[in-house]
Amino acid sequence: QGLQINTYLEKALLPALHRQGIKNIGVFYAISNDTAAVKDIYVLTPYPNLNAKLKTDNQLLSDKIFLEDGKDYINASYDKSPYSYFETILMQAFRDAPIMQKPALSGPRDKRVYELRSYESATEKIYRNKVEMFNEGGEVVLFKRLGFNAIFYADVISGSRMPNLMYITSFEDKASRDAHWKTFVDDPEWKRLSGLPQYQKNVSKADIIFLRPTAYSDY
Repeated sequence: QGLQINTYLEKALLPALHRQGIKNIGVFYAISNDTAAVKDIYVLTPYPNLNAKLKTDNQLLSDKIFLEDGKDYINASYDKSPYSYFETILMQAFRDAPIMQKPALSGPRDKRVYELRSYESATEKIYRNKVEMFNEGGEVVLFKRLGFNAIFYADVISGSRMPNLMYITSFEDKASRDAHWKTFVDDPEWKRLSGLPQYQKNVSKADIIFLRPTAYSDY
């Protein structure tokens, strides 16, 4: 299954999206599942707006090169599905981080660590408070100052877990990741920000997933 999906993504989908002008597409696998029977694959695709997403999907259906290159995946039979399931999450970039950024990493891809974080809140109002903490509160600026190489910060506008925000930071390796987070929690600005009364208890659940880019990922 994993091999078929990777072949489809590398040889069919990404080239087709590139032909449509969709650049900087990230394809990652979860490091924790590297040797597991189930292998999660994450595809991060940037669009300027929702209409562009819908237009792109429609154009794929008439792209003869895409349909030929991806035929094994596209025409898979009901009893040989290339995946167990997939989920589509629509996100909107934060005000203070409107454009996805390619990280300034120079080390080997097989050592890099991309950290996907998902923060849920107890209510929509409390969730908006956490988003404010990133924007007006200065959390985005703090991450940038400390060199976290963030790719994006975004509101989840449609997904299985809401209210919810997600973001990805990136590092040369696991040791760099750990060192960056130690610097973060020890930083006086974070201590001040996280101690403010208005920003208490605004995250009810936090998930952390460590990712590594595929060889063909644009990141």
